Amino acid sequence: MAGWLDRPVLNVLQTGLDASSLRQQVLSNNVANIDTPNFKRSDVNFQMALGAALGEESPVLQMKQTSPKHLSSMSAEIDGLGIVTDRTTSLRNDGNNVDIDREMANVAENGLYYNSLTRAISSQLGLMRMVIKG
Repeated sequence: MAGWLDRPVLNVLQTGLDASSLRQQVLSNNVANIDTPNFKRSDVNFQMALGAALGEESPVLQMKQTSPKHLSSMSAEIDGLGIVTDRTTSLRNDGNNVDIDREMANVAENGLYYNSLTRAISSQLGLMRMVIKG
């Protein structure tokens, strides 16, 4: 009975919750550093985080650069957790690139995503409860 919660759907949903939680921390860090000179905003690449959790080696499709005017796909630093730091832009003279309106929209979007994942997990557990009760 130890592995009855170890189902692929629940594992993917749990990974999504972990990525959403990580994104909330990253977005909170962006907002906290809005007045820090030379601070560069970060975000979480969900596809990379989910792919890494599922054991995929390259979960993100690489874009082809057909013109020297195209932005390079390596314009941001990516760490092992799927956190992407945008070092290519600066919105202010002090080198900071955090836009509070964008960050708050991302926080709202992440909250909706988190809520939808918790509803999906609740639904999955409700189905298991129904099967157990018969």
